[in-house]
Amino acid sequence: MVVIMNTDATNENIQAVVEAIESVGLTAKIMEGAQQKIVGVIGDKRKMSSLAVEAMDGVEQTVAISKSYKLASREFHPANTVVDVDGVKIGDGNVVVMAGPCAVESREQLLEAAKIVKAGGAQFLRGGAYKPRTSPYSFQGLEEKGLEYLAEAREITGLKIVTEVTEVEAVNTVAEYADLLQIGARNMQNFRLLREVGRCNKPVMLKRGLCATIDEWLNAAEYIMNEGNSNVILCERGIRTYETYTRNTLDMSAVAAVKHLSHLPIIVDPSHGTGKWRMVKPMSFAAVAAGADGLIIEVHPNPAKALSDGPQSLTPENYAEVMKGVYKISDLMKKENLFTDYTKD
Repeated sequence: MVVIMNTDATNENIQAVVEAIESVGLTAKIMEGAQQKIVGVIGDKRKMSSLAVEAMDGVEQTVAISKSYKLASREFHPANTVVDVDGVKIGDGNVVVMAGPCAVESREQLLEAAKIVKAGGAQFLRGGAYKPRTSPYSFQGLEEKGLEYLAEAREITGLKIVTEVTEVEAVNTVAEYADLLQIGARNMQNFRLLREVGRCNKPVMLKRGLCATIDEWLNAAEYIMNEGNSNVILCERGIRTYETYTRNTLDMSAVAAVKHLSHLPIIVDPSHGTGKWRMVKPMSFAAVAAGADGLIIEVHPNPAKALSDGPQSLTPENYAEVMKGVYKISDLMKKENLFTDYTKD
């Protein structure tokens, strides 16, 4: 439920509503709407029956939230959320790019990739230190040594670090090194892990599950936010369908759907979404045109020798070409004011 305040409601009016809500054991959260303030109510709304909130000074109306997810819903939080990752803002209207190898293979490989990524204009270096793979015989990552290499690359280039955390026991360790914690597709509904990163003070990027609906995805985000961590970024990385030509089916419509349903920023992964490096460029362009807040792209100094996901990784030359187009399209969209404003009814 949300309590919509009048445009002329005073701070005293708002505080009185907050105190009334909290007096029955519910949590109140004040949010800025387009023209007025809104008080979100978290908890069992049946407790509100004892309060005559709509009769209080400054209150325009109360509105029930129909979604099973509350904190992630745009009904609850009308304004777009901007996630600040140590100075890099995601969701403020500028495209943010995360790029790098699927897996951290060695210090030399990662540092070379980091310099390529930096030169191309990305703000984040991506790289997996813990690599859960379909086959137990595939390369599983360098674990903490890989995290150390990522931290060194950050010191050298200034890039922020995004890397995956795969189990509850590793959350604190990964958080010591990473600027942004990634929850992979296979762990989207690992609820113990979601709760644990929700208690962490680091922003979280939540990838959509292999066969997850948008509703299930947003409910997974709710698990994180319900623990107190509101800095959640969603990532569309393709879902499994009947199609076999591509690795996954990249659901570009999810960008528009999420923007309508939620206030959380969303980025797109065209590498995992297609599994083919030739398709990364057009899908990156499409993602920006659809209104995505960013991209996460796999780039390797030598994809033919990559220990993980070489076929979908861009060469340095292809990466540079993609980046030029991404920022040109973004600039055009902003110049022509073509982005949809989902904060308006």
